[in-house]
Amino acid sequence: MTALPIVGAALTIEEFAGLRAFMFDKDRDLELQDFHRPDVLMNGVDDLARRAADLLKGYRGRIGIHGPFWDFTIANWDPEVRTLVQRRMNVALDVCGIIGGTHMVVHSPFGDWDHNNLDNYPGARDAILTRCHQTMRPIVERAEEMGVILVIENVEDIDPLARIRLAESFGSNAVAVSVDTGHAHYVNGSRGAPPVDYFIKRAGALLRHIHLQDADGHADRHWAIGDGTILWPAVFASIAALPEPPRLILELRDKSLISKSVRYLSELGLAE
Repeated sequence: MTALPIVGAALTIEEFAGLRAFMFDKDRDLELQDFHRPDVLMNGVDDLARRAADLLKGYRGRIGIHGPFWDFTIANWDPEVRTLVQRRMNVALDVCGIIGGTHMVVHSPFGDWDHNNLDNYPGARDAILTRCHQTMRPIVERAEEMGVILVIENVEDIDPLARIRLAESFGSNAVAVSVDTGHAHYVNGSRGAPPVDYFIKRAGALLRHIHLQDADGHADRHWAIGDGTILWPAVFASIAALPEPPRLILELRDKSLISKSVRYLSELGLAE
């Protein structure tokens, strides 16, 4: 009998300390979420990162972080903003170096407006890739050296293939994609995008990371698994068909519902 996939969690340092036994029991994948905030990244992260490293001593699960994303896109037109984005990304990579992180979540640059308008301007699709390379090429090169995978997460993406083409354009093992189930369900319900399992299928071998959260198709709920309307058997069937299992990270607003979510998936025979 094939073992069920093990789900991990997205937590702050304080939350990890409170869920230490749960995270250690199966060496669950961990994503620290203290290091995407501008006020943290601009004021020196070494002390906080070293505190996290101390807390993680003896931990054998894979570790990553959610990278910075507030108030910018990785496809910036403005070179000064591009420089700021690179600075924020480099500080986040500093954190990965201190805590032993091997993945960092990066938000997709493809917004709702883009879906209907990129073909309205000659060369716009190539231009957005060019701007992403201008911003992210030095970050990708550093991630390669560090052994960190940058996973590009869908946010407003309606076309599941857009960020896959972006990831492929770097030609680097340090760039892959992530699927956030709640984000995919939101654009499916509100903008007519494909369902969640299609996002997973279309990512294929480039899918290295999944944020698991439930939602209602109207908003980005981050509910416990089973509290929304995502069809989880279809999602996990698509995950099982992937050539390489991705990191499965519960990203819930209420962390007290993590055990409930794991129990729900376990009772369905989908994950543990």
